[in-house]
Amino acid sequence: MTDTLSLQLDAAPSLAEGLCRVVRELGAQGWCQGTGGNFSVTLSRDPLRLLITRSGLDKRRLGAGDLLEVGPGGAAAPAASNPESGRPSAEAALHCRIVSRTGAGAVLHVHSVADTLLGEHFAGRGGFTLSGYEMLKGLEGVASHLEEVFVPVLANSQDMALLSGEIELLLDRRPGLHGLLLAGHGLYAWGETLEQARRHVEIFEFLFDCVARRTPFEPFCGG
Repeated sequence: MTDTLSLQLDAAPSLAEGLCRVVRELGAQGWCQGTGGNFSVTLSRDPLRLLITRSGLDKRRLGAGDLLEVGPGGAAAPAASNPESGRPSAEAALHCRIVSRTGAGAVLHVHSVADTLLGEHFAGRGGFTLSGYEMLKGLEGVASHLEEVFVPVLANSQDMALLSGEIELLLDRRPGLHGLLLAGHGLYAWGETLEQARRHVEIFEFLFDCVARRTPFEPFCGG
């Protein structure tokens, strides 16, 4: 991914505004209900600085004051470490690892019913392939509905260090990915810019809905 997003920190206000707008748009689709989802844009790459959503918020009502700056590893930057400003998402470390391995300008994490079910269903196979859908051409670099796009699925974990390491290995093994699923959890998608990342989320979610409607899931047997 080319480095067309060589951003300076003085661009943060407009980036914050754009991120809040995109998150509200995704929330209107029902993809980040409750406090679900976390979202970031890249402020700089050397040193690594991201602007990311705070933990425990309803992302559909996001404002610029609900964002925090984090550095490598997902720790709050010194200027953002005031306890009154809240804490960054627990998954900030995953955003940092994705940006460091792909050069992404934005990372967006959503929870839809389709991506949650498909991640759980295909976890044992390590992922699944999308092909035959015209909407695949909405993913950067895909020119035909006949191309095959692999969607990797990783096991979910509350151990962010472990999960970050697994994501790093995956991205090294499969360069050129635009997204991945965590089993029973949701979609991480990214792009060179915020708008490209938003488009990737929308395309993946459309395709996941198509696949989910054709997938014979096991019947729910809960009490």
